[in-house]
Amino acid sequence: MGFIGSLLSWAVFGLVVGAIARFLYPGRQPMSLLMTMVLGIVGSFVGGFISYLFGYDPQDGALQGAGWIMSILGAIIVVWIGLFAASQRTAGGTTTTTGGKPLL
Repeated sequence: MGFIGSLLSWAVFGLVVGAIARFLYPGRQPMSLLMTMVLGIVGSFVGGFISYLFGYDPQDGALQGAGWIMSILGAIIVVWIGLFAASQRTAGGTTTTTGGKPLL
């Protein structure tokens, strides 16, 4: 499958995983389609790292992609961290919006 095929499969996988994670996480997450895709891809690596910590496939190293379930779990964790960080910025007295649009 060459480089372009791998890139497209990661993009579609990231979009699906990101959309599922956003659907499962309560509340509204104002993100574009591109950010949803990035969320799914980053979530896959977070899920792979969690799997590595529990001893699953240690020969592949700490930076590895994960399957569907761990990718979705990783993406939910990434959404939670992002929303938590945004709430801390708001609580600290700094503004988190630019022209009425949220930064996330």
